[in-house]
Amino acid sequence: MRSPLGAFIFISFMLLMDTYVFQAVKAVSLSASPKTKAIIVGIYWGITVIAVIGFLLFAFGGPEWLPRKVRTYLFAFIMGLFLAKLVAIIFILVDDIRRAVQWTVGKLYHYNAAAGVGNETGISRSVFLSWFSLAIGGTLFGSLIYGFSNKYKYDIKRVQLSFDNLPKGFKGMKILHISDIHSGSFTDKVAVHHGVKEIMGENADIILFTGDLVNDKATEMDDYLDIFNQLKAPMGVYSTLGNHDYGDYVQWPIEGITKVQNLENLKGVHATLGWRLLMNEHVVLEKNGDQIALLGIENWGAKANFPKHGRMDLAHSGTEKYPFKILMSHDPSHWEAEVKVKYADIDLMLSGHTHGMQFGIEIPGFKWSPVQYVYKQWAGLYEDVKQKLYVNRGFGFIGYPGRVGILPEITVIELV
Repeated sequence: MRSPLGAFIFISFMLLMDTYVFQAVKAVSLSASPKTKAIIVGIYWGITVIAVIGFLLFAFGGPEWLPRKVRTYLFAFIMGLFLAKLVAIIFILVDDIRRAVQWTVGKLYHYNAAAGVGNETGISRSVFLSWFSLAIGGTLFGSLIYGFSNKYKYDIKRVQLSFDNLPKGFKGMKILHISDIHSGSFTDKVAVHHGVKEIMGENADIILFTGDLVNDKATEMDDYLDIFNQLKAPMGVYSTLGNHDYGDYVQWPIEGITKVQNLENLKGVHATLGWRLLMNEHVVLEKNGDQIALLGIENWGAKANFPKHGRMDLAHSGTEKYPFKILMSHDPSHWEAEVKVKYADIDLMLSGHTHGMQFGIEIPGFKWSPVQYVYKQWAGLYEDVKQKLYVNRGFGFIGYPGRVGILPEITVIELV
């Protein structure tokens, strides 16, 4: 955001939010001493000033002002504070509406709405809701800050999948599935290397990567080529493209490189890593004398604004004679929109894309993330009759440099 008008509008909105939330802060500190109140006021508005200055630095400062790592965390801090106050406002607004209704009823029926307030024992509803709103907002902000430490805590998910039509030679085959590396977001090469070593420690038969190697530019992989080229498997490493790989979210040219050239360079990165990039095509996998088909398509998203470069007709053509098929397709919305409708012989589809929004709750028997209101299939295993879809939660991260409740994932799928 480099528009002065846009920055002014956002800052004005931030200050209005701060002023509104401050009413709740005053409500919960009524019984505090004057000195304590002064400290609370100083801390509250001091954080606001820091956030405003930070936003201006982020919006108008270039790399020469702030290193990329600092910009990333600064953005996360500001947006975390913004979201926390936005959530708090919802609860504060509930109390304000309650009091407005109470006042209106009192005026209409000549009832003194304030009567009896002084007779309340314990904490009043207004003070309770103020405390509650601040606690909810504070918890959200605290969890987002804590989540910074989770972005390299790789979670190995082990899944056994059974198929009646799986050729005998592939029973027990171990597939290592990763997705959404987003190398442009990495700031800790040692931690990333640890994740790659965890992958190699699984000794999988094959490694499948389902897109979004970078955030935007092929050059984002330059510092990580010597790490990801360590990924090897007896049956090979195969990959596809995700929506970020096309460079749609930045203005080209950049440093003399066009958008078209950037994509070609990225394809070259896959080759340099020793990965077989599948571009609307299929390959035949052989094991113990049996054969299956592995299909890989370019990005195909059913949601608005996501590209549909994928060509299932091209990738699927010629696979009819193989008894079992695995499809690599970055966006899970592709499953219901096209795969289930037109390609009922696709036995297993592997996707990523959603990251589980990098925020949510996963406990035995319960799984939730805000992203589920956009994507019906957003993390883990989904089944419909004989077809299965597995959505990887992502190896990397983008935007928010952390994970809350939804950890970065390495998936080990065993065909049984």
